[in-house]
Amino acid sequence: MCLAIPGKVEQITEGDVRIGRVNFGGVVKNVCLDYVPEVVVGDYTIVHVGFALSKIDEKSALETLELFRQMGALDDEFASEEEAFARAANTPQSPCPDGSCDLTGKDLRARNAGGSDISK
Repeated sequence: MCLAIPGKVEQITEGDVRIGRVNFGGVVKNVCLDYVPEVVVGDYTIVHVGFALSKIDEKSALETLELFRQMGALDDEFASEEEAFARAANTPQSPCPDGSCDLTGKDLRARNAGGSDISK
């Protein structure tokens, strides 16, 4: 799952790329702030895949973080590499990595000569 998560900017380093240290409810990450030049230390921003996308007010940011916590979404987003690999290893895997079949091996892209889908 990919989420845009609100976090509080704690530090900004100016350079070729504007980088901020952003706190996501206790997890601190480096984030590119180039797309939000108006953001300053103390502001909240919405972050997706390491890029701050927009400024957000504190109330909305804290409410969103709490909802994500309740859903367990932050566990997925901020899992360590080891935790993510362990979770992936315990998840049922498709016998067709290209997505052409379901978990049982049933072909999802089967086509007859006329081009319409057929079920097997």
